Amino acid sequence: MLRIIGVDIGTSLTKAVVFDQAGMSVAQASAPSQVRYLPGGAVEQDFEQVLGTVASVVREVTAQLDGPVDALALTGQGDGVWLRDADGFCVRPAISWLDGRANALLTEWQRTGVTREVFRRTGSGMFPGCAGPILAYLDEHEPWSLDRAVVAGYCVDAVLQRLTDEITVDVSNASLPFLDPRTRSYDEEAIAACGLTHRRSLLAEPAKSHDVFRLNRASAELLGLPEGLPVTGGPFDLPACAIGAGVREPGDGILTAGTTLACQVLTDSPRFDPEGEPAGMLLCTPQEDRYLRGMPAMVGTAGIDWACRMLGIEVESLDELLAASAPGANGVRALPFLSSSGERAPFVDAAARAQFTGLCLENTRADLVRALCESIAYAARHCFEAAGLTGTLYANGGGVRSAEWTQIFADVLGRPIVIPAEPGIGARGAVLTAAEALSEPFDVDVWAANSRTVQIRPQVAEVYEHGYAAYLDSLSSARRQWSR
Repeated sequence: MLRIIGVDIGTSLTKAVVFDQAGMSVAQASAPSQVRYLPGGAVEQDFEQVLGTVASVVREVTAQLDGPVDALALTGQGDGVWLRDADGFCVRPAISWLDGRANALLTEWQRTGVTREVFRRTGSGMFPGCAGPILAYLDEHEPWSLDRAVVAGYCVDAVLQRLTDEITVDVSNASLPFLDPRTRSYDEEAIAACGLTHRRSLLAEPAKSHDVFRLNRASAELLGLPEGLPVTGGPFDLPACAIGAGVREPGDGILTAGTTLACQVLTDSPRFDPEGEPAGMLLCTPQEDRYLRGMPAMVGTAGIDWACRMLGIEVESLDELLAASAPGANGVRALPFLSSSGERAPFVDAAARAQFTGLCLENTRADLVRALCESIAYAARHCFEAAGLTGTLYANGGGVRSAEWTQIFADVLGRPIVIPAEPGIGARGAVLTAAEALSEPFDVDVWAANSRTVQIRPQVAEVYEHGYAAYLDSLSSARRQWSR
């Protein structure tokens, strides 16, 4: 069996995992990445620090193994813009997918029809932290950065370039916002709609499915691995999680309850409604006849962290608080849009903001926390309805470590949720993809066997049917206010 190190380069944490033949972890390590929140909604990262976390976790897991490593499989955060020169060094700090500097520009694009035109061509909606608006913002306000760069890519291909000297991008990352999923190539009219034709050369051509690259000498020394070791670069974390969790059949979906509340559904067709809501992503996968309809909302565990800080609560007490408040949160309702960048799925609105209603003197901190958790679950249902979920639902992410919150998700969504038992789902997806690329695939059925299922509670699900209807009414009213 191949021994592959899977590395998941998240926004705030880089993880490395090695799995055995049954899909269980035999070695793992993690290291934090630094995220800088700056004035004007800017969110940036230092690429050298991020690359340092990759080296740290790879060396740590290698030390835990009793034999050689056969390959390195990369996945990680998507979107944002990581501008690099020909040698793979960033010409400015990396701009995160959380970035909001292009909020006003995106609002103008929505008004003038740019976002609609791009959606019609690619099936993906733009939001402030994706490459289209960020590149257009830089072209106007910081053109010298684009002039100095050779490639405008993403986190995973930035790391891949430094490790292998290859300038390319995985087709999943390239999917948003300029790729036509039907041809798996860039749509020149979509690029022109964003006013970026003169910057077209910055877009790396997508790698072919199952391409394998080789570790260069400098990076071999950095990671403590042999020069020439096979390296794969993708897919990025959302499709990697779907692959790692066991999403196999069209209609199956995965809920990732992390910083992003990512809702994805597998489909065997690149067809989409060009006149639908211009939001979400239509992602190409390593299988050329499979696609993921992604709805990655900006709500997620970051909102729970905020609520705990505001209320003086430890995040570890989340289950206890949720259990102390009844379904429906004793009349408290919420809209969970706490990101300064607004929302990106299943609708895009940079002005989206959170709210709590129904409060009275008798409500407790537990009611507030439960109302927020329920509203995030309602947002997940809204996303899955837009994405077309019909089959088995899987889930991963920090949020599903809370048994109470996972039960809320199941009851709100009205369907059982399968939770893979092993951590490192994104890294698992990258490893499974790498094994396919090396023509020695693992037994995915064995890997998928280690899981548990959270069943729905019919009586509670009925309560949430009414709650979801109220959520949609509140959201409709709020969207009219945000547009003023």
